[in-house]
Amino acid sequence: MLLSGGLKNPQCNLEILRLIYCDFTDEGCDALASALRSNPSHLRELDLSRNKLGDSGVKLLSDGLDNPQCKLEILRLIYCDFTDEGCAALASALRSNPSYLRELNLSRNNLGDRGVMLLSDGLDNPQCKLEILS
Repeated sequence: MLLSGGLKNPQCNLEILRLIYCDFTDEGCDALASALRSNPSHLRELDLSRNKLGDSGVKLLSDGLDNPQCKLEILRLIYCDFTDEGCAALASALRSNPSYLRELNLSRNNLGDRGVMLLSDGLDNPQCKLEILS
C-alpha cells in the first residue's frame, strides 16, 4: 500500500485519515499497522468504516495501536465485518496503550457478548481515557 509508505515518513504530520468505503482489507490494515509502529506520534483520528477488515484486519490494526507512542484519539470501525475475535485484539491494544483513545465506534459489527465483555475489561484500567464507546 503506497499510503503507508508516506505515513512511515518521519516528516509526515497527518493527523486525520478517513478511508471510508475504500475496499480496504486486512492487507491494508497490515500496512497501516506497520506505519503506526514506524511513525505513531501524529495520527489522531482514523476512520476505516464500511470496509471489509474482518477479524484478521482488526487484529493487524490492533498490533499498531498497542504501541505506547501511538496517540490515536478517535477510531471508527463501523460496518467492518468483525466479531468478538476482533474485539479481543482491540481490548488487548486498549490494555497495552490505554491513555490516548477517547472515542471508539464499533457500530454495526457482530461483536457478541464475549466481545463486549472483553472491551469492558479493557475499560476497567484507571489509565483508560475512553469517553465514547458506540
